[in-house]
Amino acid sequence: MAIDVRTQKGLGVTLRQDNWWGEPLAIAAGLITFIVYMTWAALTPTGSHGEIWYKWGSYISPAFSPYFSPSWFKWSPAILILWAPAGFRATCYYFRKAYYRAFFQDPPGCAVGEESREYKGESSFPFILQNLHRYFLYLAILLVINHWIDLAWAFTKEGPKDYYFGVGTLVLLVDTILLTFYVGSCHAWRHLVGGKLDCFSTCPINDVRYKIWCRVTKINENHGFWAWASLFSVGFADLYVRLVAMGIWTDIKIF
Repeated sequence: MAIDVRTQKGLGVTLRQDNWWGEPLAIAAGLITFIVYMTWAALTPTGSHGEIWYKWGSYISPAFSPYFSPSWFKWSPAILILWAPAGFRATCYYFRKAYYRAFFQDPPGCAVGEESREYKGESSFPFILQNLHRYFLYLAILLVINHWIDLAWAFTKEGPKDYYFGVGTLVLLVDTILLTFYVGSCHAWRHLVGGKLDCFSTCPINDVRYKIWCRVTKINENHGFWAWASLFSVGFADLYVRLVAMGIWTDIKIF
């Protein structure tokens, strides 16, 4: 006897004929890969003989920016830094949807059944902490500004008069741009620059806030792309600086 799934409830019950499980599976694989690598990178900032693996010349890994000398902190300097971008991404509206589906199966996909549970939304612990997203945004903005400062130093080798542009400079440039677009496309940032207005019908069409809001909205349309692109660019930038510092890769000077 055939079962009509339209009357059934439960995890994975759906009328969809496509491979809907592919997206949450890919999301889970991507997030796990990034978390495992960044945890390892954060806990291994130096070599066995004290070599700094997150800095080479004027290059500084974005995962360890702003720069703290190992002598200033007993443990990894990343501990002082990574909690801020981690909190920003964990409370990000896009990543909430991503890991709710990938890890919590809540729901596993659009028009796909989930386990029956009492729905409390984000009004109870720990999900009520998602409301801190706007405050993590302020920290993320400061970090992006600092990344641009670090990038300016990446155009030098030994000092401000020693101009240098290598492959590593390009890697850090791309990473900084992607991070800027990710933070700049944030939903909370869009609301913030829009003047916190709930309705633009009473706002003059030439109002500066409205014009900025329109531009941010265009970037916001691809917020998911900026989220993933910047996630992997941070990981690759750290890996690049680390391998160059370890002598495994050689940074090629472009000009």
